[in-house]
Amino acid sequence: MESIYITEELELFRAQIRRFVEEEVEPHGEEWEETGMVPREVLHKMGGLGFFGLTYPEKYGGVGLDTLATAVFSEELGRCTFGGFTATVLVHTDMGSPHLENAGNEAQLQKYMPRITKGELITAIAVTEPDAGSDVANLRTRAVRDGDSYVINGTKMFITNGVHGDLFFVAARTDPEAKGSRGISMFIVEKGTPGFRVGRPLKKQGWWCSDTAELIFEDCRVPAENLLGEENKGFYAVMKNFQNERIVLGGMSVGACDKALELTLDYVTTRRAFGGVLFDLQTIRQKLAELAGKVEAARQLVYHAAWLDAQGRDCVKEVSMVKAFCGELVNEVLYDCQQFHGGAGYLRETAIERMYRDVRILAIGGGATEVMLEEVAKRLVTN
Repeated sequence: MESIYITEELELFRAQIRRFVEEEVEPHGEEWEETGMVPREVLHKMGGLGFFGLTYPEKYGGVGLDTLATAVFSEELGRCTFGGFTATVLVHTDMGSPHLENAGNEAQLQKYMPRITKGELITAIAVTEPDAGSDVANLRTRAVRDGDSYVINGTKMFITNGVHGDLFFVAARTDPEAKGSRGISMFIVEKGTPGFRVGRPLKKQGWWCSDTAELIFEDCRVPAENLLGEENKGFYAVMKNFQNERIVLGGMSVGACDKALELTLDYVTTRRAFGGVLFDLQTIRQKLAELAGKVEAARQLVYHAAWLDAQGRDCVKEVSMVKAFCGELVNEVLYDCQQFHGGAGYLRETAIERMYRDVRILAIGGGATEVMLEEVAKRLVTN
């Protein structure tokens, strides 16, 4: 379905991404699932094609597009059937590196951003802790100023790109006396910094080719110049980027829905049963038609939120709607699509089984559905 938000330029961009996924990802994804990571050469190739700097200035190797481009990008990556690949890329492009673009000074941008857009440095965002996820204000990792350095101590959990990432944007409490969201700062921490290590790789239900880790900071000393933005203002930086993160997770969900319906329509129109094909059964036809309508509605909701963000409008309510609706919808779609595949959909050799496992996190990560609905509810009575 056409959209008033999507230009011819973006459609050409969509076609380029789809070709890349078909040629460079889908033939190799099963191997990456077994090894538990996406090879660096693939990420380097994506950087070389300009995929890693869509919204960043050209002087840092970016392309200078807006949030609608990232929505299309995430949607197409979501179609690849390997959620771990999509997560690896989107954490780098839209969850980690935007912290540098949003708050970095010129020296920090010059030092890191060109290598980020080329895919030479892969980034991660380290906010979540064992006792603090969506509740960012309760994080406990500490950073204490000591001369011309900060010393960081604490543990981060569920960090995507945590095992093989190169550059980490770490949230830590710099003012222990401040209440709640006050007193949190962001730091740039490079891989190999003494006192910073991977505690353990984490085994997950899905996203197998995405490396996820527990990170440990033990007297990790980083230069004061690695403070990202203002001291004690890191909470607001995290909140600001949540909008971008949730839009791309919505786009990823829509792409996965789209691909799942495509695979299922192919299956039910060829699988013979009860004297015909499965698509002859009214209950299957109508359920797939209903899901297709919901997915199209979700797509337009994602595009609208992306357009609002690109216009610089306050869109927390709309973005929270995107995250809540799309995260739940993709689980509904994959449940029914797996059901219509029957026993074949339960086999690990099928894409639909992998996708069913992979999408479960999309109602949890980046802001659980319940948290998003509270954000919407608060704005229903104030707007």
